[in-house]
Amino acid sequence: MGALATTDDNTIEGAIAVRERASIPVIVGQEISTAEGELVGLFLQEQAPRGLSAMETTRLIKRQGGLVGVPHPLDRFRSESLDAPAVENLTCELDVAEALNGRVTVAADNLRSERFASGEGLMRSAGSDAHSQFELGRGYVEMEPFQGRDGFLRGLGDGEISGAVSPFWVHFFSILAKVRSKLRRG
Repeated sequence: MGALATTDDNTIEGAIAVRERASIPVIVGQEISTAEGELVGLFLQEQAPRGLSAMETTRLIKRQGGLVGVPHPLDRFRSESLDAPAVENLTCELDVAEALNGRVTVAADNLRSERFASGEGLMRSAGSDAHSQFELGRGYVEMEPFQGRDGFLRGLGDGEISGAVSPFWVHFFSILAKVRSKLRRG
C-alpha cells in the first residue's frame, strides 16, 4: 500500500492519529453526516460539523482545499446515503464518487454507482468501509504514487478500481458494536 485515505464518521481525529504514526502518506478525511445524508471530505485541514446541509458541507470542504466525494451513492439499504435529490443538486460540486464500496449488501449497487460516476464524469474511488480488521483493504484503487490533492485526482483518473465486497456476516459486527455501545451508556 502506497497511501491511505482515512475517513471516520464525523471526525478527523483518527485520520490525524494514523497520519502521525504511518510510514506511508495518509489523506486526512471525514465521512460527514449532512442533513441529506453522508458526504466524504478528503485532504481536510479542519473537521466539518455534522448536520449542515449537503451544500453547506460541500462549501466548507472546498474552502479548505479539500475534495468532496459521495460514499456508497446508490446503496439501497443504507439510510445514511445521500438522498437522490441532494446528489442531483450537488453533482456539479462533487469531485469523486465511490464506485466500489466493500460493505454494500447487494453487489449490483456498486455497478450502479460505477455507472453513475462514469455518467456524471466524476472521478471514481473505492473504499473498504471497514468496521472491523477483517474488512481493511477490501476496496481500493491501484494508482501511481501522487503528490497532494491534484496529483491524487489525476491518479484516480488513471487508476484501476480493485477489491471485493465483504461477506454479508460482517454487518453483524456493526450490530454488536452498537449494542455494546448502548449497554455501556446505560
